[in-house]
Amino acid sequence: MASDDGSRPDLAAVPDAVFRLDAGGRFTYVNAAAELLLERRADQLLGRRARNCFPATVNTIAEERYQQTLGDGVAREFDYFYEPQGRWYEIRVFPDPPGISVFFRDVDSRHRADAEREAELGRLTSVLEALPSATVLVDERGRIVTGNRAWMDSRARPELGLGVPGSDYLAAVQRGLAPADAEAIAAGIRALVAAPAERADTFEHEYARSTPTTTGWFRMQASRVEHSTRVVVTHTDVTERVRGEQALAWRARHDDLTGLPNRSTLLDLTAEALAAGPDDDGAGAALIVLDLDGFKTINDSLGHGIGDQLLRQVGHRLAGALRPGDAVGRLGSDQFVVLAHRCHTSDAADLAFRLQGTFTRPFPASGISVPLSASVGVAVAQPDARDPHQLLSDADAAMFAAKSMGRDRVRLFSPGLREAARWRLEVATRLRDEAIDQLVVHYQPVVRLDTGEVEGVEALVRWQHPERGLLAPDTFLAVAEETGQIIPITRWLLRETTRRAAAWAAEGLPLRMAVNISARHFSAETLVRDVRLALRESGLAADQLVLELTETSIAEDPTRAEDQLTVLRRAGVRVAIDDFGTGWSSLAQLFSLPIGTLKIDRSLLVAAERVTGGEGGAVLAAIVALTRTLGIRSVAEGVETVEHLRMVREAGCDLVQGWLLGHAMPGDDVPRWVRSVQEAGGDACAIAAAATSVPTAP
Repeated sequence: MASDDGSRPDLAAVPDAVFRLDAGGRFTYVNAAAELLLERRADQLLGRRARNCFPATVNTIAEERYQQTLGDGVAREFDYFYEPQGRWYEIRVFPDPPGISVFFRDVDSRHRADAEREAELGRLTSVLEALPSATVLVDERGRIVTGNRAWMDSRARPELGLGVPGSDYLAAVQRGLAPADAEAIAAGIRALVAAPAERADTFEHEYARSTPTTTGWFRMQASRVEHSTRVVVTHTDVTERVRGEQALAWRARHDDLTGLPNRSTLLDLTAEALAAGPDDDGAGAALIVLDLDGFKTINDSLGHGIGDQLLRQVGHRLAGALRPGDAVGRLGSDQFVVLAHRCHTSDAADLAFRLQGTFTRPFPASGISVPLSASVGVAVAQPDARDPHQLLSDADAAMFAAKSMGRDRVRLFSPGLREAARWRLEVATRLRDEAIDQLVVHYQPVVRLDTGEVEGVEALVRWQHPERGLLAPDTFLAVAEETGQIIPITRWLLRETTRRAAAWAAEGLPLRMAVNISARHFSAETLVRDVRLALRESGLAADQLVLELTETSIAEDPTRAEDQLTVLRRAGVRVAIDDFGTGWSSLAQLFSLPIGTLKIDRSLLVAAERVTGGEGGAVLAAIVALTRTLGIRSVAEGVETVEHLRMVREAGCDLVQGWLLGHAMPGDDVPRWVRSVQEAGGDACAIAAAATSVPTAP
């Protein structure tokens, strides 16, 4: 109740600015706080109508709310911008019959701060909308303030765990996450909010989220808004990148062709198996290396497409033959390796034979059936073994020994094979470096059977090893063949032998020179060029050079061999088939080549002697008759006894060579030996027979 001077004792303690209007809108009370905000003294306002004192309020929301409260007696609260002062006020109107009481306070700073925040939010929203990734603005309470279109797009909700504005961001985004990812994100957001306002910290985390149909990967980047407690969080879909990285990682550890683990992966798995050591029964890890026999021939003849099909099938069959827990991988080319766990030697051998048995059935590919076999090497780890490379090397040495035994074999590793492997490595290394300068050539005479005249020599390469002495070809040429070094060795041999033959011819000894050629030379397709170059540089007549090839070397690629040999034969170079009787080529295929000479292997001579006794010449005669019908000369190799000489003479062979007639000798000794034969009558066969005959008692 107001006193006569307009004071209101009940409103005196109110801290807000307060004034009272009667039903006619006249001031009946104004406290001191109101005088300050209204910029009028109470005596200037009391008794006067408000709209007259403050004409700027006429027909405004303030006057409208006053009239509404006077009319219905309902209190009202609103914000009001008073234009003359340019300030915002918070106004509360209460019924106070017969008038109203008005409480108001200056909220201009708060209102402007809110407006600035709204403007900032608008600017942030515009920025967020420009971002392609799903982005959200989170306040200090963890509530979502706003999100851009990518965030709000309903199609992204199953993957992102989308929350709508006003909802709890962490609760929304953590749904379906792994516990570790959920905790990491929560801790990161809390740390950003708690950081001092002047710091603009950031937080990043990658996580995976799975839905019933797919799994996606996302990169979360959170940053504090400068001078604010709000946090901007961006979720970028990195699924394609992660899947690409996973694919690259998978390819780095697997063979592209077969999908099997590659060499590196198998070595890692082997290292883990060795680190675990043997079990309580002493069973440990074992490696089984399988090398496909003659696969290069299949690849070259049938094409790499079929070759790839076969390799995939081999991998599939091997995987199907494994025990639970074992692994198979591809070392590369046509080699596979199996890691077997908990193996004794007998277990590893059994598994090796089972794996070998997978090759008993041919492999179908592009409508044809291809037979395959494999040479298998087995190495079982010793209890203290820890080096996977050594175990693989041991298994590889055993495989190489199996292949040397005749292919399609299984061989267990033994310590002696390790020394053989070291020797192969030394040979392979030295043949690439200085060893080619340590090679020497010995020459074995080739004699005519009808006259005993020395017609020519066969060049036999030797290695004058600095520590081991003079080495026979079978100690190093197989490695040279395997590594491809046989080609530079043969080039050197062609140059050396043609030069030597030309020098002998100049001395009056026109000896025909026979040089062995590897199948590798056909594949390299440089044989024609290398022969022509050697002949041109030496000056040797082409018909004085004989190229000797084995049946098996021709059988690997008969078409390519025939093409190159035909070119050389037309140039005058002679061609001989060496070691006839040891290979598996068909006669039709063999005699379709431009062959001038057939060399009958010693093993065929010995076999004929054993089977038919003294009538072995009849078997040889059939072979010689066949060659003669085709216009091909025959050479009997390995003649070591007078009986051998008799057999090949009766069979009708044209030429003969062997220890009986003459051992292989250095080049400087050849002219002296030939002249000694000539001085003794010129019949090397008669001289050899006489030298071995035992005189009878008179």
